[in-house]
Amino acid sequence: MRLMLVHPSALMYSEIFLRLEPLGLERVAAAARDAGHQVRVVDLQVLPRKLLERELRAFRPEVLGVSLNYLANVPEAIDLARAAKASVPGCFVFFGGHSISFLGEHVLAQADGAVDAVVRGEGEPAVEPLLEAVRDGAAHSVPGVVTREGRGPAPRMLDGIDAPRPARDLMRRRNRYFIGELDPCASIEFTRGCPWDCSFCSAWTFYGRSYRRAAPEAAAEEMASIREPNVFIVDDVAFIKPEHGNAIAAELERRRIRKRYYLETRADVLLRNEEVFARWTRLGLRYMFLGMEALDAEGLDMFRKRVSPDDNFRALERARKLGINVAINLIVDPDWDEERFRLVREFALSVPEIVHLTVMTPYPGTEIWHTEARKLTTRDYRLFDIQHAVVPTRLPLKDFYRELVRTQAVINRKHLGLSTAFGALGVLGRNLARGQTNFARMLWKFGRVYNADRQFRDHARHVEFELPVPEHREAPGRKELFIHAVDRPSTRTR
Repeated sequence: MRLMLVHPSALMYSEIFLRLEPLGLERVAAAARDAGHQVRVVDLQVLPRKLLERELRAFRPEVLGVSLNYLANVPEAIDLARAAKASVPGCFVFFGGHSISFLGEHVLAQADGAVDAVVRGEGEPAVEPLLEAVRDGAAHSVPGVVTREGRGPAPRMLDGIDAPRPARDLMRRRNRYFIGELDPCASIEFTRGCPWDCSFCSAWTFYGRSYRRAAPEAAAEEMASIREPNVFIVDDVAFIKPEHGNAIAAELERRRIRKRYYLETRADVLLRNEEVFARWTRLGLRYMFLGMEALDAEGLDMFRKRVSPDDNFRALERARKLGINVAINLIVDPDWDEERFRLVREFALSVPEIVHLTVMTPYPGTEIWHTEARKLTTRDYRLFDIQHAVVPTRLPLKDFYRELVRTQAVINRKHLGLSTAFGALGVLGRNLARGQTNFARMLWKFGRVYNADRQFRDHARHVEFELPVPEHREAPGRKELFIHAVDRPSTRTR
């Protein structure tokens, strides 16, 4: 069959700081192609909508799949589905991805016939049986698939993540993928899942708290096939198991692979496995995203991070000694007042690390979606992008955004102001010499993208599609939140 896979446009945050290749979509494309289907991929993060319209007319897909890892893309995805149905009558349209897995029936009803199915859970094991079932008109019988006719059996989970290898050759304009100054930047996956259970996160509920690791040889072979000089390791928490991180490092050393790396991890993992991170700095690890989330014990307890403020600050010290540039994430509580924002600005200016701010957002699939006592002030999907407030703010909403943008602007100037201009210009010059403009665009777009008036006006837009009303209760059972129910030993940590 002719299958077209589409990634929606970039969100607000991705307009500046990063634009990552759609690794999950590439793996689904590979699974379909390995099964003998014709596959095309259109990534609207880097390609214009008009190109998609031309591709629809030329390729005439029998099936079109849209990746929905982010709630904010739901309205755009429904619009894409309508356009596909109008351009190619009879085309079967399905949605898949992390966020949509928690809202399958609801979005199907909202789409009003424009979407034929939603794939819950991992896409690689679902795409081949789904395409076979589409021929027979039996999509509702496929594991993990939801249609208006009903829901199939529970989603299947890959026994291992070594295959299929991402179909990177199907992507166009790969030079548009970057993260910070790592421009261009590819992505790779060493592990999948997370054994922690933070209250604001849906990674552990999606994977049923499972945790799987790629074979070191397979990981190194894939790394050797990547042409980009920079690579983002997309694991939710990198190097939880030191023996696994060391084994991959040994394979890269044996193959003499040298790149620059960016990864995400936790403070306690870095403190516990410092020797692994030290080894990876020798391989090219330069940047690390550390989800501190809060500066005080009360905030950490609220988010159930299971680390202390001392752990976080000791981890920063270790990273500095290793020569790793750290980007810290702090979650902005809508209950913050001017004094709290001021204290965060003081902290951000007192440390050498980059500080990112994300707004606390109850997402379907997280515990706080059920337990957050404050009622949502909006159910507009487009505002669920961790840059808008969707629950009541202590400050008037416009003042909240002014404080938020003011704080972000102070942080931005710290890293891109006069004191660091020469360093930034050096990076900029090297990237421009290679024809890479993503970092340059990032430097100059901040004021246009992060704008308090713009963010406030976003709340006044016409709303066609809304999230369902959340079910408020004390604490749902853990397995009630799971997309994948993990009972087999083969899917546990190996």
